[in-house]
Amino acid sequence: EGCMMKAKAVLKALLCSYTLTGVLLLILAFLLFKMDLSEKLVSMGIVLIYILSCFLGGLLLGKKMKKQKYVWGLLLGVGYFVLLIGVSCLVERGFPMNLGHLITTLIMCVGGGSLGGMIS
Repeated sequence: EGCMMKAKAVLKALLCSYTLTGVLLLILAFLLFKMDLSEKLVSMGIVLIYILSCFLGGLLLGKKMKKQKYVWGLLLGVGYFVLLIGVSCLVERGFPMNLGHLITTLIMCVGGGSLGGMIS
């Protein structure tokens, strides 16, 4: 029973993270369309979206779990990253990024999730 509740909490937090990601990416796309943003600005926006989404998920999961909050936030960040890479591989029909970008993205996701868990 306890394990199932934890898995459910992780999935709910991931769903919230990805919902926030979707909403923020739509806003970013709208801003790109309306304001003709530079590629650098769009890249920075995407980085911020990853970090904020993982932070929110880690915060929610940490509040739910009550103990070892940063570990749960870290787990959420890893889950977010794995799902992100999996979807990217499906869409791109292959591996979407180089090793440096992959490691940077992993650090952002894990860092954002862990920070959210710590603050919760």
